Amino acid sequence: MLMTGHLPFGEIAVSQKLKWKSAVNMPALYPNQRRLYRLYLCWPFAKCGRIFKWSKASYKFAEMKGKNNLQTILLISLAMSATLCNSLPLSTRGRWIVDNAAGGRVKMACVNWVSHLEPLVTEGIHAQPVERIAETVKAMGFNCIRLTYATFMWTRADYNNRTVAQSLDSFNLTQAKEGIARNNPKLLNLQIIDAYEAVVNELGAHGLMLVLDNHVSKPLWCCAREDGNGFFGDMYFDPKEWIKGLTDVSTRFKNNPQVVALSMRNEMRGARSNVPDWYRYMRKGAKAIHKANPKVLVIVSGLNFDKDLSFLGRKSFGFTLNNKVVFEAHWYTFDFTQQWQQLPPNRACRQRADEFQRDAAFLTTGDKAAPLFISEYGINLQETSQVDSRYFTCFLPTVAEKDLDWALWTLQASYHYRQGHAGGGESYSVLDYSWSKPRYPQFLERMVILQNLLQDPNSNVSPYYLLVHAQSGFCVNVKHNDVVSVSSCRKNSRNSRWNHEGDRSPIKKLGRKHCLKAVGDGVPLTLSDDCSSPRATWQLVSDSMLQIAAMDEQGNPLCLDATPSSNSTPILTRACACLNNEAGCDPLSQWFKLVPSNIA
Repeated sequence: MLMTGHLPFGEIAVSQKLKWKSAVNMPALYPNQRRLYRLYLCWPFAKCGRIFKWSKASYKFAEMKGKNNLQTILLISLAMSATLCNSLPLSTRGRWIVDNAAGGRVKMACVNWVSHLEPLVTEGIHAQPVERIAETVKAMGFNCIRLTYATFMWTRADYNNRTVAQSLDSFNLTQAKEGIARNNPKLLNLQIIDAYEAVVNELGAHGLMLVLDNHVSKPLWCCAREDGNGFFGDMYFDPKEWIKGLTDVSTRFKNNPQVVALSMRNEMRGARSNVPDWYRYMRKGAKAIHKANPKVLVIVSGLNFDKDLSFLGRKSFGFTLNNKVVFEAHWYTFDFTQQWQQLPPNRACRQRADEFQRDAAFLTTGDKAAPLFISEYGINLQETSQVDSRYFTCFLPTVAEKDLDWALWTLQASYHYRQGHAGGGESYSVLDYSWSKPRYPQFLERMVILQNLLQDPNSNVSPYYLLVHAQSGFCVNVKHNDVVSVSSCRKNSRNSRWNHEGDRSPIKKLGRKHCLKAVGDGVPLTLSDDCSSPRATWQLVSDSMLQIAAMDEQGNPLCLDATPSSNSTPILTRACACLNNEAGCDPLSQWFKLVPSNIA
């Protein structure tokens, strides 16, 4: 028996032939017999799946019972050591993505990975084995990959008849070819489509969910406003060919349950863009995907580089495909660069958050709420600018509050060939140029609050708040001796849970009568049982709705303030900065958000 990838809950994948690095080395069940087994349980969350070790008792029992009872023994061992989790495929329920079997919330915390450029070869496979990249992705806390592709790879023989080696040779990419021969030799002589599928299968075999994204039609870097790839009827964007490509991809992967979603088109744009044609063709494309594979989620993109879905507030998409439709949006610094540079940070953040709500996030509210997937966002991790810092410090609390699904741009640290250049790097990548380790671990620690599951429609836990420091991504918690500090949100302990009933009310420690109290300007915040004092009642005081203040005896606001220099930094209260939007003023160290949660 040889099965790989995801299986429904309770089933087991066993490989007796493939000697994976992380396989379990089991004792022989028969004399002179020794095999490597790899075991899977469902893995929709990054921390849910695991490779299981057998106990000595399991070994002994297996030897006694023999091969016919192998599955029973595996089930017993899994039952003793496994953490149960939800199963694939996925569907929607209101604004949430859930698993089909039990309706449990599944949060997609993805990273983008490019495979749509001219060579049509997945980036990075020259640098590391796909298996190692998959393990690195999981170690960074992601549970999903948005893997891009170009329509022509599926619809045109002059593209898909080439092997990986032939495609690289056509661009004189000798170093990339030699690297793939070292790190992923089995891919080198596969045809382009087969190599893409092999990458998908390997990622799925490591428990990662896959969103396959139709990024462009003609393979090239995306996206210029008028590059022939932007909208239906453009030079390279024939609607019939596009639908054929969607159908082919959907059909090809319909038996791979780790492929949980197909994204219909990246960043539609350009002079031809119009709402009537959007409805006409996006509806046809969605139905084509669903007909070929009714299990997969269908991710629907908007207009104006995936920033605008506002027209859906006036006219709905028209169907849910049996609860399979998800909408997507992008949010980058460069969508709002001039405002981030020129407006006071509090005002710029409020305006951008309001625009995001108006143009996309409104879809998650109301009687016809649907999931929203932020399929691209990110910053330059080589050299973070003031604009990037302001953008991301606004983005993080806005998205955490809504607990949205998302895909960070990006994984690829380099490109085989991009815009006429071979081997160029990617400043937005979470990996260093070797593809072997994170470029900026502090950024990944900041991302933890976004990776965490914060809200579950099935939870019986009473709602509470996490108090998140936006600049660090850390959570406010109570340490020993009632010291109030910020530290990683990786552990959602009861020491970081708070109750708050709105402006001018205390922020109380969950399950206790104690509350946060300001002592003075530049003095550490304390935990007090005096919750009626003006110093212990808190309100939002700035345009950004991110500065939280109590009043001193003179009626002056004192804001929460933190400048983390380690994984545990005491919180101070300071005179609130920039409340009058003064020029050159920077309030980011005082940006905090009460983020709702109901997770045990």
